[in-house]
Amino acid sequence: MLETVDFSEEPLPKEEYKARRDQLTEQLVVLQQQARAAGVGLVVLFEGWNGAGKGSRISDLMYNLDARATSVYVTENINVADMAAFPGNSQGVTGFYPSMQQFWNALGMRGTITFYDRGWYTTSVQRMLYTQFGDVKIKHGKVKRPKAAVARAVHEAAEERHIDALRGALASAADFEKQLTDDGYVVVKFFVHVTKEAQRKRLTRLREDPATAWRVSDGKMATIGEYEEAYRLYDNLLEGSDFSYAPWHLINGEDKRRANIAIAETLVDALSRALAAAPDPAAAAAAAKAQANSAGSLDEAPIEGRSADVQAAIEQAAAAQAAEQHAHAPRASRFRIVSKLPSLDKVDHTLSLEPDEYKRRLKAQQERLNKLEMEMYQARVPLMVMFEGWDAAGKGGAIKRVAQALDARAYTIFPSPAPTKPELLHPHLWRYWTRLPKAGHVGIYDRSWYGRVLVERVEGFASNAEWARAYDEINEFEQDLVRWGAVLLKFWVDVSPDEQLARFRARQDDPAKQWKITDEDWRNRDKYPQYKSAVEDMFRLTSTPFAPWIVLESDDKRFARVKALEIINDALEARLHGE
Repeated sequence: MLETVDFSEEPLPKEEYKARRDQLTEQLVVLQQQARAAGVGLVVLFEGWNGAGKGSRISDLMYNLDARATSVYVTENINVADMAAFPGNSQGVTGFYPSMQQFWNALGMRGTITFYDRGWYTTSVQRMLYTQFGDVKIKHGKVKRPKAAVARAVHEAAEERHIDALRGALASAADFEKQLTDDGYVVVKFFVHVTKEAQRKRLTRLREDPATAWRVSDGKMATIGEYEEAYRLYDNLLEGSDFSYAPWHLINGEDKRRANIAIAETLVDALSRALAAAPDPAAAAAAAKAQANSAGSLDEAPIEGRSADVQAAIEQAAAAQAAEQHAHAPRASRFRIVSKLPSLDKVDHTLSLEPDEYKRRLKAQQERLNKLEMEMYQARVPLMVMFEGWDAAGKGGAIKRVAQALDARAYTIFPSPAPTKPELLHPHLWRYWTRLPKAGHVGIYDRSWYGRVLVERVEGFASNAEWARAYDEINEFEQDLVRWGAVLLKFWVDVSPDEQLARFRARQDDPAKQWKITDEDWRNRDKYPQYKSAVEDMFRLTSTPFAPWIVLESDDKRFARVKALEIINDALEARLHGE
């Protein structure tokens, strides 16, 4: 693609440039306010060579835009020495956080403009240059082909980490950009191109000027010698990521006037088309309902004194809604799914542990986890343990027993209450991309990103189209996590309806536990058919080989707690020791 840039054009005359620039600037200022009112987010990525003038192009735009709704994120160069010294290399962990997290963190809300001064493509090219052609060699721990289900998942995660770097980078870029455009953002990507000679002259001039010498490090000067290799990598990335929903716009960086005009014209056109598009009424209705839930307003239904006819009508309506929602779920995932899926109809509710055996096994597994956590920290392996399940199934108790075995400084428990207004104005996975454990630490999730395909699906907080595409968005997210190097475990904590009812009543009758039971909990029992259908679709569409679902049979809480600890320990053993 880069060969299509024409460097032979005559410079644009100053007067012609000024008139056209002023006209486009006026249009852009108006469009920004219209986009803000309409909730259209604009993401503008500037990639290109060192010294190509990306920063100047962004500054020219920022001067006229509303700063209250505009932000700039500057991507730092990869530090080769830090990469080489990172303790997680031996375990295939690529850094303290996934490479894409910084870009999710920087993402503005819908209705704002986010400029990225270099981004996910620069990061990918630098990593490939330094790992494939430099001194840094990222190692990947290997796992023997195992028989146990948990160890198999660890093996599949290891295979994900072995994926070709270019293919992995393109997949992550495609996923990120598609999720943004599906969520109401406009993604505009510019590559500012200059020749090797122009780059050399610009960097040398900056380096020789005392006022700008600080901007050109020895490492940046050294990139001139890598121009040909970087050109090849950039060209491959550009061709492989020229998506219909986020195409590349190649800019001649050697003529700043033509560059400014081309950039402004592209942004005006992109915003104009986005604002002209008809809004999605289903998404708008779901968003309004989600905003009401965020403010604490929920529909409530009477739960006492129902007649048999009323109860039958409620159950009939619930079954019909469950069938209707299931009909909107995808028939299949584009990801490979495990052959042996869990099923709520096959859960063994009789599994239990005697108190003495529970105490013995709990103590042994907690001691084992404590030792493994120390080893995991030194190897800088991140552990993510997620608990979904029925109300009163015992998620909190299981989490407590896991956390009890860990150094308090080493873990964070992330709850998932109703989304806040800023969270609702971002893509649904943003709140989780910004809540990841640092490599070597543990993230424990009390409910999770699966709320999109559970409560939001059942309660109508997301439209059918939004939650239906979320299954593979979640798979993409989890794939990025395991490619980063995380041990990811997903538990469904299951309890029979009869045992759940008994626990509800026990909570209601105990003054010390009444805070645990709400009208919403009772109301959700009426929606058991819808939630069961949603859970089965979740198993069917997101139980990937590298992140399969694991059922914790929790009619006996003691059994579920010990099983969770055993599985976590087995997964860490398989990852750290290849067992």
